[in-house]
Amino acid sequence: MDLLSFPASLLSDDEDLVLDLRPHWLSLIVPVAQTIAILLGLGAGFLYAPYSWAPWAFAVILIAGLTAFLVWPAGLISTWASSHFVVTTDRIIRRSGLIAKQSVEISLERISDVRFSQTILERLLGAGDLTIESAAGPVTFRDVSDPERVQKVIFERKEGNETRRKEAMERAGRLPFWQPGSVADELAKLHRLHRMSVLSDEEYGELKARLLHRVRSL
Repeated sequence: MDLLSFPASLLSDDEDLVLDLRPHWLSLIVPVAQTIAILLGLGAGFLYAPYSWAPWAFAVILIAGLTAFLVWPAGLISTWASSHFVVTTDRIIRRSGLIAKQSVEISLERISDVRFSQTILERLLGAGDLTIESAAGPVTFRDVSDPERVQKVIFERKEGNETRRKEAMERAGRLPFWQPGSVADELAKLHRLHRMSVLSDEEYGELKARLLHRVRSL
């Protein structure tokens, strides 16, 4: 088992893992730059320190370099390694930290919108920020890998869950009556899924016709 993978014990019995992503490697640029600067500083210290100061001066320089690494880049690297952006069949989870842990969870059924933003460089490298709107307000997740694919997966899972719930209600004979505007809402959802290529042309046409036929028969 991968020690850095998302713990399966945190999932409920009927919940499946769909995506488990690390933050994009762009978030490692700062700690890598810090590490290079520390190594250059160590090299300069060893090169220019008078030999008459050896060996204590070299030991002090080495300890200072190790301390700087542990204080700055090591913490950022460990945070990256322990961070997860997870999509399950029921919720979105952002979890980070090895010792002091932080976690954000959003139920799929409470999500009202998902959008992403990318700079030109981020688009070329497959990174970006993902903003999720829910009843609790917007939450933005930084440095998400392939945010467009993540957006599509979230919509797929959300729409799939809604479809399964409606089918279950139909089978139980408890489907609520159509409310004003609900037909337009359902058509808008189908159109969005078709635009995102979740539904093929044939599937979109069939579901749209089925929905309109059902409305006429009410």
